[in-house]
Amino acid sequence: MEKLPPTGRVDAANRAAVREPATESYLNAIQTYPYMEGALYRVYSAPDRVTDLMLEPGEIVQAISAGDTARWIIGDTKSGEGAATRTHILIKPHTSGLKTNLVVLTSVRTYHLQLESTPSTYMAAVSWRYPTPPIVKMEATPKPAVETKPQGFDIAKLNFQYVIEGAAPSWRPRQVFDDGSKTYIVFPSTSTTSAAPPLFLISPTGEAQLVNYRVEPGYYVVDRLIEVAELRLGKAPQTVVRLRRADIPAPASKGRRND
Repeated sequence: MEKLPPTGRVDAANRAAVREPATESYLNAIQTYPYMEGALYRVYSAPDRVTDLMLEPGEIVQAISAGDTARWIIGDTKSGEGAATRTHILIKPHTSGLKTNLVVLTSVRTYHLQLESTPSTYMAAVSWRYPTPPIVKMEATPKPAVETKPQGFDIAKLNFQYVIEGAAPSWRPRQVFDDGSKTYIVFPSTSTTSAAPPLFLISPTGEAQLVNYRVEPGYYVVDRLIEVAELRLGKAPQTVVRLRRADIPAPASKGRRND
C-alpha cells in the first residue's frame, strides 16, 4: 500500500519529472532539453531579462496557459519564413522569488514548464531535441518499421566519405554526409534521451572552436563543409567523438578523451 498521502504522491511524481538545465547541454547561451512527453522543464528567469523558448520550426502554437499571469509577462512571436517559420515564446517576471507553471499546446506536442525567477540568474534561451532522425540509405539494408529521408536531396550528389572515430557513447553519430555546401550529422534514435553534445571544429594544430549549427529532429545541420570536427560531452574524463572527412588526416586533439 502507498505510504504517502495523495498530495505526497503528486509532489513526488512532479519532482521525478523535473528536468534541470545541464552544462553539457548548452550551445552558447541556448539550453537544449531532450523532449520527453510528460517531463517538467525547469526554466530560470530574472526581472528585466527575457527568456526565449524556441519551438521546432513549423510547429504552430494553439494555446499558452500560465498559473500566474499577473506577475509574469508571457508573449509569443515568430522568426523565419515558410517552412522555416519558428515560434518563440518570450517570458519575463516582474520580480524575483516567483514560481509558477506554464503549459504550451502546439500542433505537434505539449510542453510543461516550471518557471522560477531569481534576482539575476536567467536562461537566455531554451530549445528542444526531438526524436525521429532522418535516414539516408547508402546501400540495401533490412528496412525498419518506419523509415524517413531528408527531403530535397539529390542522392547522387551526396558525399558520404566521412570517418567517425573515438568514443562510442549512445549518442555516437551513425552517419555523416554533405550536399556540397552543408554537412549533416545523423544521430541514432537511442540518443533522444541523452544530452546534446556541442560540436567543435578542429584546426590542423588541434585547436577547437565552436561552430554555428542547427539542431533538427535527430540530426545537426552545419552551414558549411567540415574537414575535422569533434562532438564533446562532459568534463573529466571528456567523451569525444571525432568526425573527419576521409581524405583529411586527423590532427592532434587537445580535448580529453574517453575512448
